[in-house]
Amino acid sequence: MRATASNLKGMYMELGGWSAPEGIISGITTKYNGVSKAPFDSLNMGLHVGDVPEDVVRNRELLADAIEFPLERWVLGEQVHGTEIAVVTKNEAGRGSRVLADSLPSVDGLITNEKGMLLAAFFADCVPLYFYDSTSEWVGMAHAGWRGTVANMAGKMIEALCANGANKNSMQAIIGPCISKKRYEVDDYIVQQIPEEFRDKVLQPSGSDRYHLDLQELNRLYMLQAGIQDENIFTVAYCTYDSPEFYSHREDQGKTGRMIGFIGMKEE
Repeated sequence: MRATASNLKGMYMELGGWSAPEGIISGITTKYNGVSKAPFDSLNMGLHVGDVPEDVVRNRELLADAIEFPLERWVLGEQVHGTEIAVVTKNEAGRGSRVLADSLPSVDGLITNEKGMLLAAFFADCVPLYFYDSTSEWVGMAHAGWRGTVANMAGKMIEALCANGANKNSMQAIIGPCISKKRYEVDDYIVQQIPEEFRDKVLQPSGSDRYHLDLQELNRLYMLQAGIQDENIFTVAYCTYDSPEFYSHREDQGKTGRMIGFIGMKEE
């Protein structure tokens, strides 16, 4: 199913379509209304890309004010293109929000059932994965590039959530904006890591040992395999390469900023 997205020209795109209560906030930032200078202009959220750290922290403070979620309650992982998942409690509040070295080490997935915590991750073509279970009130946020995607980060997030009390029958997921199939060409090395039963559904040949890969669809197939109902999976139909609202590592040839994808439950 297609997710809804609003406020494309604002500081962040709020994601909807799933039946989350008002206390759940989920979205992804745009490039707009920040303070960073070129080539990171203007709302770069990444401290790891060479931008002025004070500008990045200021951008984060601006977003924190906009979504009414203080930086002291954000949690960020180091992101190493792996599939490690951390269970977040209030003890981790503020980790990685102002200082890169304070991020949760070697983590690409975050889950929590504690209110007042914002799970966040960085993107510039990779796939943002959002999870919410209405039965248990667990939420999750994951970063899945091609490595994380083919290594089944989507399925491992569902497994981790269920191991901590979530119910896959009531779980919903949003697959956020990333580089599209037509813009993402890969070689046979990557193809060989995709399960054979999925290849015809996510790959389109583009030349000698070259293929276009649909990262969103591959993540969706892994979610279905893990037991989420088809009607509970929502996809955001925006390409980060083609959409001017977003940073794109591939289009900008590596010198660019990062969006933040986020999800959290506000305290009552």
